Amino acid sequence: MDIVNPALHEYLIDHATPADEVLRDLAEETHRSLPQRAGMQITQDEGTFLTLLVRLTGARQAVEVGTFTGYSSISIARALPEGGRLTACDVSEEWTSIARRYWERAGVSDKIDLRIGPAADTLRALPQEEYLDFAFIDADKTGYAVYYEELLARLRPGGVIVLDNTLQSGRVVDEADQSESVVAIREVNDAIAADRRVESVLLSVRDGVTVVRKR
Repeated sequence: MDIVNPALHEYLIDHATPADEVLRDLAEETHRSLPQRAGMQITQDEGTFLTLLVRLTGARQAVEVGTFTGYSSISIARALPEGGRLTACDVSEEWTSIARRYWERAGVSDKIDLRIGPAADTLRALPQEEYLDFAFIDADKTGYAVYYEELLARLRPGGVIVLDNTLQSGRVVDEADQSESVVAIREVNDAIAADRRVESVLLSVRDGVTVVRKR
């Protein structure tokens, strides 16, 4: 399915706060250096959406699961106040080596703590208290249920979790599609909708963005 009408793509981009030179260069390098993986990078309008959400929530302590080449981490870290901290989780030294360079250019490297390794292990090692203000999940879809629960347990009341790719190119409504990632996202979507600990909305932004607020 065309979740975003291709004819509207440029219009959407043109009517969001524009990316600066750092983010434009990062997007270009990602597409040039990792053409088979470039679709993992969030779009300009989604990056702006993350920045706005972080500012609106007044977040100081944030976690990102799935850093890739750093577009989303820059979008989040730039919105954190002085003294704010983003814990970034990824499994690839290759991808995050690009991110590190752009964090330096963006002037946010001092706000980001990169953890290389399985994200579930990283999250379980975080303090067992409700101290997080904001989290973004954009990684392996089969891990979403675990990441959500680990983050929610550490999220303060009023804190926000954002999950990316929750429409799976529209395949979540195709019951004939029983692929592992689609089934995993379908189950997470159902679990969040039924979760009385939170209030949530699944937005048809790009490939589906779910915003969750802890009660």
